[in-house]
Amino acid sequence: MKKSILSRKSGKHGRQHRRHMLYTMGRRSWSVVRGVIIAGICFLILYPTLVKLSLSFMPDKDIFDVTVRYVPKSPTLENYKTVLSAMRFGPSFWNTLKLSTMTSLMQLISCTLIGYGFARFKFWGRGFLFALVIITMIVPPQTLMLPLYLHFQSFDILGIISAITGKGGIRLLDSYWPFILMSLTGMGLKNGLYIYIMRQFFRGMPRELEEAAYVDGAGMLRTFAQIMLPSAVPAMVTVFLFSFVWQWTDTFYSNLFLINTTVLAKTAANVSNQIAKDMVQVVGAEIYLPPAISSMYTNTASLLVILPLVVLYMFAQKRFVESIERTGIVG
Repeated sequence: MKKSILSRKSGKHGRQHRRHMLYTMGRRSWSVVRGVIIAGICFLILYPTLVKLSLSFMPDKDIFDVTVRYVPKSPTLENYKTVLSAMRFGPSFWNTLKLSTMTSLMQLISCTLIGYGFARFKFWGRGFLFALVIITMIVPPQTLMLPLYLHFQSFDILGIISAITGKGGIRLLDSYWPFILMSLTGMGLKNGLYIYIMRQFFRGMPRELEEAAYVDGAGMLRTFAQIMLPSAVPAMVTVFLFSFVWQWTDTFYSNLFLINTTVLAKTAANVSNQIAKDMVQVVGAEIYLPPAISSMYTNTASLLVILPLVVLYMFAQKRFVESIERTGIVG
């Protein structure tokens, strides 16, 4: 009798031990698989940047040396000196900083107001108008290139400006005015996404906050300014950073509106042509840059463009991650 009881206990203990071993092996296997997947994703993201970094320190002879793969034999900073001069980095950096900061603040104001209106007020056509906002996230901006260019080449508001001046519209190209007007009216770069983020955030806030403010005698604007806005800081930080980064790296609107004004992304895209022009002035003859050399200069310029964003992210990383989590974009 005792032997049968002991045998049943030992058998039960053996089954529990095997289940525990299988569970432990499963967890370890999943940890290994997860680590491989994460490492692969990190490689896909970091590999292009590492290649750019390697090319930026290579002299011309290393570019054409088949024995050189990723580590240059004779690292040099000449590429950075050449690219900094060709990009007119100082003025371009200042123009980009002004444009990105200005448009980001204006987009933040307009998108916050529009998102709050969609989330908290019921009016006729609200669903249709919000559908149009979503469509702006889908339609490529290239489809609006010609209308935008013609509109700001001769800008007018319902013929009012033409009636006052007796001439055609005002030419706003090669200035910041197209960016200002588009940002303030909720039609700037990626504004559909920002409106969606703010709308979703305000929709998630309890209506009891507004009702309590109304009971205390607060009006619509006071409720928005003193109750809703302080709570919406995480979403506003997210929108501002998204807007700043996208404007910093934008080439479409910069090439369309800023004809003679230099900004970093625009000059980085044309840095090889500018270097060739600078060499013509020095040598006095036309210079041909091989594709490998042109790619080396372009990669160096792109690193200089994203370097300020990396520095910004280093300081704003914690706040940015917290804001992303609280806005509900992920998950």
